[in-house]
Amino acid sequence: MQVAIIGAGVCGLSCATELVQRGVVPVIYERGSRIGAAACSWFAGGMLAPWCERENADEAVLVHGQQALSWWRQHTDGVVDAGSLVVAPPRDIAELRRFAVRTRGFERIDGERIAALEPELADRFQRGLYFPDEAHLNPRRAIQQLAERLQQQGVSIHFDTEVAPDAVDGDVVLDCRGYAARPDWDVLRGVKGEMLILRAPELQLNRPVRLLHPRIPLYVVPREEGHFMVGATMIENAERDRLSARSLLELLGSAYALHPGFGEAEVVEIGVDVRPAFADNLPRLRRQGRVLQVNGLYRHGFLLSPAMAVRAAQAALDPASTPEVLQ
Repeated sequence: MQVAIIGAGVCGLSCATELVQRGVVPVIYERGSRIGAAACSWFAGGMLAPWCERENADEAVLVHGQQALSWWRQHTDGVVDAGSLVVAPPRDIAELRRFAVRTRGFERIDGERIAALEPELADRFQRGLYFPDEAHLNPRRAIQQLAERLQQQGVSIHFDTEVAPDAVDGDVVLDCRGYAARPDWDVLRGVKGEMLILRAPELQLNRPVRLLHPRIPLYVVPREEGHFMVGATMIENAERDRLSARSLLELLGSAYALHPGFGEAEVVEIGVDVRPAFADNLPRLRRQGRVLQVNGLYRHGFLLSPAMAVRAAQAALDPASTPEVLQ
C-alpha cells in the first residue's frame, strides 16, 4: 500500500509514526523548508495537561489526552513528568475556585506546598492546584525527533513541496495541512495564538505554571537553558503574521505578575500562528474518496495528535473505519 501524507506538523508526523508501526512506510510532503517552518506546532506550549485542559474543553480531550502521556514517552526522550501548577493572586482567587470546579485530578495546596514545588514562587501565592500526573515537553525538539526517527525508518520527507491532495500519488492520502486545508473544508475556522520565548537564566521553574486571570489566563512553560515559553492568546481570526501591542503587553505583564524576575528577561522570540478548529473545538477525521482529512486539533495538537493518528492509521488500512469526530 502506498500512503502519502501532506503536512509535517505534529499531526502529520504522528500519523506517519502510527503507520510505520503498522508496517506502512508513507511519503510526507511539507510546504515548509524544514520541520516547523510552516506549522503552528512550532509555536505550541508542549503541555501534556489533559486534566487542566478539561477546564474549557470537552470530556473527549481529557479521555484521549491521557493517551498522549504514554505515547510521547514512547516516541521521544524529552517528556518531563513534573505535573502542572495552577495559581492565582488573591484578587482572582474566585478564578481558582472556578478552575477547580471544572477540572479534576488535582491536589489543593497552600503557600508552603507551592514554595516546595516552585521555590521561585515562595511567598507569592497562598493557594494553588497541583496536577501531579501531567507532564510537558519541548514541542520543537519533539517533532524534530519524530521526523528524524521516521527518516531512519525509511520515510521520505519532501520539503518546499506544496501539493493538493488530489495531485498526490498514493492509494491513500492523509491531508494534515491544518488551516491551509480550509479551501477544502469550509467549516474550519482559524484561532490566532500569540506567544513569547523569554530567556531568564536566573529564574528556575520545574513545571508549567498557569496564572489565572478573568481575561487572559497565562501559562509559562520552562524549557532548556533558562528559556521559558509564555502564552498564549486565543483570538477568533485567521491572522497569522501580526502580534498586537495589547497582546504583547498582556503577556509580558502577566509574566511579570507571576514573578518580577521576568521583567529583566530577554525577549528571544515572538511567535504568531493560526490554530485550525471546528465549531466544537474537537478534531475530525473525514474520508473524501482516497483522501483522509485529519484536522481541527485547535490548541490541543500535542495532546490529541496521538489519538487522531491511531484513528487515521486504522482508517487508512480499513476503508470501513472512519469515525468523524473524536468522542
